[in-house]
Amino acid sequence: MSRKNKQKLELTWIGKENRPKLEPRILLEDPSRSYHASHRVKPDARPGEPGFPSDLFDNRLIFGDNLLALKALEAEFTGKVKCVYIDPPFNTGQAFDHYEDGLEHSLWLSLMRDRLELLRALLSSDGTLWIHLDDNEVHYLKVVMDEMFGRECFVSAIAWRAADSSNNDAKQFSIDHNTILVYSREPGWLSRTLPRTDEANAHYKNPDNDPRGPWFMGNVSSPHPREKLQYDMPTPSGKQIPHPHNGWRWSLDLARKKIAAGQIVFVDDETRIIHKTYLADQKGLAPSSIWHDIKQTGHNRQAKYELKKLFPDKPTTELFSTPKPERLIERVLRIATKEGDWVLDSFAGSGTTGAVAHKMGRQWIMVERGDHCHEFIDPRLRKVIGGQDKGGVTDATDWKGGGGFRYYNLAPSLLEKDRWGNWVISKEYNAEMLTEALCKLEGFAYAPSETEYWRHGHSTERDFIYVTTQPLTRDMLAKLSDEVGDDCTLLVMCKSFRGKASFPNLTVKKIPNAVMAKCEWGQDDYSLEIRNLPEPEPSADDEQANTSPGKTKVLRGKRKPKPSSGNEEPTLFPATEGSSKAKASGAKGARR
Repeated sequence: MSRKNKQKLELTWIGKENRPKLEPRILLEDPSRSYHASHRVKPDARPGEPGFPSDLFDNRLIFGDNLLALKALEAEFTGKVKCVYIDPPFNTGQAFDHYEDGLEHSLWLSLMRDRLELLRALLSSDGTLWIHLDDNEVHYLKVVMDEMFGRECFVSAIAWRAADSSNNDAKQFSIDHNTILVYSREPGWLSRTLPRTDEANAHYKNPDNDPRGPWFMGNVSSPHPREKLQYDMPTPSGKQIPHPHNGWRWSLDLARKKIAAGQIVFVDDETRIIHKTYLADQKGLAPSSIWHDIKQTGHNRQAKYELKKLFPDKPTTELFSTPKPERLIERVLRIATKEGDWVLDSFAGSGTTGAVAHKMGRQWIMVERGDHCHEFIDPRLRKVIGGQDKGGVTDATDWKGGGGFRYYNLAPSLLEKDRWGNWVISKEYNAEMLTEALCKLEGFAYAPSETEYWRHGHSTERDFIYVTTQPLTRDMLAKLSDEVGDDCTLLVMCKSFRGKASFPNLTVKKIPNAVMAKCEWGQDDYSLEIRNLPEPEPSADDEQANTSPGKTKVLRGKRKPKPSSGNEEPTLFPATEGSSKAKASGAKGARR
């Protein structure tokens, strides 16, 4: 079989080929919800210095659909996020009772795949993605992740003990653990070591009063067969110690140096050697893939207790059923990040990831669309910033308070339908919002110039974009071309222009016509909630079966047709232009 015709190993499912055409929304800060400490703890502190963790103010809490939010972050944060930790809704199947077996997995995988593709793009070259799952979908998603990231980027499947006691009422097994899949953005990722523990250090002894301190017997054989290392070891009395099957761990020259330094010693009868591995030389512990010590990584019930202490007035029934403890997130961030790194959680839940990242001096982004964004996350972070959160990892991180976060909403869709069903610019957009949105859509960085009215953004040092709702004439374009000059190029996005515009340094596009086919407009909710999933439709066989006496209705899960992509003749504004925002022209200045 030729290389071209070789098939790749992949997991297929219903609807895998369907992908949403996401609109890259802009983010609107709500200053009334943003929150900052009243002062800086140490204004001039840098990463690694005392006071640095307290003074991170540019963290981001985004309220809205997480798929749209990730798309909104793409332009600014691609390649910048060091660690993504997500705890998505587990697919228990209960939400899919009306779908035949197997389709529930397809829907869940499609929803997750779309988000994971964006998350992967946001990761830095040395970044990692941590996905917290249970047994319902972890094995399916492992295959999908291998396909997306490459099997060489799979790091580990961590078994975390989620329950502090087993369920003795279980009929088969008491399921006491969750799995955290870990993938790196690029192959060859190296983890950060964990602090050493008394338990780990207990293996080191000093029976011979070695001046270098405690040691233990390290491995002396090569992990792989190496012919050059298969020599017999000479002893002080002239004997020869046969090499291990694969050979020694060092060359003969290096072994002699270690003997001279006292790192390799011979037993009394010179039949074997001892290699001393010193505690003083150990820098930390390599993380294990089994996190069973609930004192170190917590458990679900402890996490619920932490929430109850933060929100004593909330009934226990209103708290999250399986929140994640702060100690668990601390372990993840110690392995994957250092101070100042960006951490992202697009399924923020109760806000544990952001709270722990804040206490550890990491910059964070969290996304949440549910009411708990305002009922739990916002007040929780305010307590962290104000130094009022005394639980979790507060003592372990020596957290005293400080810093802040900015609160953002997703902007509405750029286009909306008027009363006749035509796509037009949304009445909620003013000139600055329109300019920033079009910059994102066309791949330009939004950066309005204070001196040149036509420089609203740039894609390179010499390629710019200009957005205006004014109709342009040929004379106006000719003047604009002269101002731009021969060394630069300009994309002009305008309501309309008269005459033929043929200028070598200008590209003219009409809005909204030029962007109509780029996205799904007016779609605000891509969430994993069952109410947003496609409604199943009965097949012909089902219709016949359902008319028979005694037959139970079965829905086969056929997707509904997608809404129109907007092939209607577009216009710029509705016929009734009552909003001054919609009449804005010639956007200038920064919106935020």
